[in-house]
Amino acid sequence: MALINYITTVRLDFGAVRLLSEDLAASGITRPLVVTDKGVIAAGLLDKALGHLPKGMVRAVFDDTPTNPTEEGVDAALEMYRAHDCDGLIALGGGSPMDLAKGVAILATHEGPLLTYAAVLGGTPKITSAAAPIIAIPTTAGTGSEVGRGAVITFRDGRKLGVLSPYIVPRRAVCDPDLTLGLPPMLTAATGMDAISHCVECYTSPIDNPVAAAIAIDGLERAIRALPRAVSNGQDREARREMMIAAFEGAMAFQKGLGSIHALSHPLGALREFKLHHGTLNAILLPPVTRFNMPVARDKYARIHQAVGVPLEDDLAHWFERYSASLGLPTKLSEIGVPRQVIPAVAKAAVADHTHATNARPASEEDYLRILEEVF
Repeated sequence: MALINYITTVRLDFGAVRLLSEDLAASGITRPLVVTDKGVIAAGLLDKALGHLPKGMVRAVFDDTPTNPTEEGVDAALEMYRAHDCDGLIALGGGSPMDLAKGVAILATHEGPLLTYAAVLGGTPKITSAAAPIIAIPTTAGTGSEVGRGAVITFRDGRKLGVLSPYIVPRRAVCDPDLTLGLPPMLTAATGMDAISHCVECYTSPIDNPVAAAIAIDGLERAIRALPRAVSNGQDREARREMMIAAFEGAMAFQKGLGSIHALSHPLGALREFKLHHGTLNAILLPPVTRFNMPVARDKYARIHQAVGVPLEDDLAHWFERYSASLGLPTKLSEIGVPRQVIPAVAKAAVADHTHATNARPASEEDYLRILEEVF
């Protein structure tokens, strides 16, 4: 069993959830609130993940996490946390339950509202070590939020903003590939493309962090090889393990910062009425952002060519589009119901997103409009 301590402690192995009691004890959690969603419950993963805990240890289960976590969801889970006198959280599921749990961890010990702590509003220094402890148990392989320092929340005012702090990184990440074996093909594909977009954006970011860059390339190489196998055969244990590694490596590389893919997918994901999946959005946006960034980061993209096995003379952006389509994912925003009239507002919001500043190439609102039109 691998025991990894970089950013946080990761327990990686089939059956790793059997040692959850040890992870809770190491994190000082004795009365946890479980934050999850109804899909996880329906898949039987709650019992599978928590079945080895002492009876009565879990105080309550919050399963109303929306597809994209919201401020209202954080407040509802916080009410349950306080009503049951909890002292920590178990986040079980994909990125949404994990990000929602991070919001609860802040407000359990800090005065609200949560918007106070949004990174673009200067909130990061306001988050202290008093934040409630979290154990993260991913059931998808994509967001890597189990090792991430951020939570992306859709607020009541309609903005989708990041809350960032080292104090909300989960104390332990329990990465058990067994929990991903039943993930449907399209969800496997979408979450996997999320991990791939993380690795690409972090590697090409201008921030100098050689360790994070190396991790990003390793994650990309693993994901590109394993994702088609995981999509075509969900019971491929090796492919599921490789994707779980790629997912948390993509998030470990967040130390370099993300870029325009996420600057655009965040405001698109904030359009609540469309319930757009973050990974699917990233898959659609990866090719045009690659094409936009290429002129200023050719050396970095040359390494990505090598990592994915594409000759330098080939069009990498077109290759990414064909790769995503081969997994069954859409390649146009119009295919997933995005109306053209929202494009100007999304482009404007992208410039204000916290990931905009670390894109490989500086982008303007006009650039974002062109990128969105390209994949509409």
